[in-house]
Amino acid sequence: MLMPSRTATGREHVLVLDWAYHGILSSLVELSPYKFNRAGGNGPGPRVRVCELPDPYRGQYGDDGPRYATDVATHCADAPPAAFLHETILGCAGQVEPAPGCLAAAYAGAREAGALCIADEVQCGFGRVGSHMWAFEAHDVVPDIVTLGKPIGNGHPLGAVVTTPAIARAFQTGMEYFTTYGGNPVSCAAGLAVLDVRRDERLMAHAAQIGTYLTAGLTELSTHHPIIGDARGRGLFLGVDLVENRATKRPAAEAAARVVELAREDGMLLSRDGPHGNVLKIKPPLVLTRAEAETALATLDRTLTSTSEVTT
Repeated sequence: MLMPSRTATGREHVLVLDWAYHGILSSLVELSPYKFNRAGGNGPGPRVRVCELPDPYRGQYGDDGPRYATDVATHCADAPPAAFLHETILGCAGQVEPAPGCLAAAYAGAREAGALCIADEVQCGFGRVGSHMWAFEAHDVVPDIVTLGKPIGNGHPLGAVVTTPAIARAFQTGMEYFTTYGGNPVSCAAGLAVLDVRRDERLMAHAAQIGTYLTAGLTELSTHHPIIGDARGRGLFLGVDLVENRATKRPAAEAAARVVELAREDGMLLSRDGPHGNVLKIKPPLVLTRAEAETALATLDRTLTSTSEVTT
């Protein structure tokens, strides 16, 4: 995704959102604050500019999306970038959907500077958000490049990059580009089969239905468990931000770790993420049933109760 954008624009710099994660290749670690600003990382490289995380719950501007996007415009003025790259919902940042209006304003600022806009839909694409096939559609933006992976093969190692004909033509510089396994028929067959199942079993609509049920259940749990500071997400891409105090929003990282462990002992696999390690990640398979969702909520209720009893 970087080579086409840098080739098409003739530029090197890339703008990314803070705490983003875009992959484990060295070229993608360079673009992932989640990696380069944590243990073992070496900080941003010279070709990377980090923009503020537009977190509606913890960000300094709340849900005022356009105010976060001013950071994009500022970096564009400093050095016109090749691209603005973003996850449409930031998983490692704590299941954060950008504040309303942020992406639209960021796209406008980036494009005014001649940059391309790249949406990373590796985790949130293919109907997981329920409301749309692609999460960026919920923000009324149209990327120049979209990266796809993970659910595209349902376990089979498969990824894809989608772009416009104009950008694809700009990439044809005479230097031959190929990959050993690119376009192989086995992977193509797997990807097509996944698309068929998603369509025939109406998994996007199912994600919306079960996601709505889970979100309502998490909101109900928050009325009984003060440790829940925020329950958020879209479809089956959900997060629960645990806090020691709702007024201060002080992260409850140790409690989150205990919830994950207790849930595992009770038969439910969760993980936690976010800058403070206090956000429970809830991203079940799209085939999750209503009964399984009920079980998950009941399990979470028990683990939160046990955790609160220990911490208090």
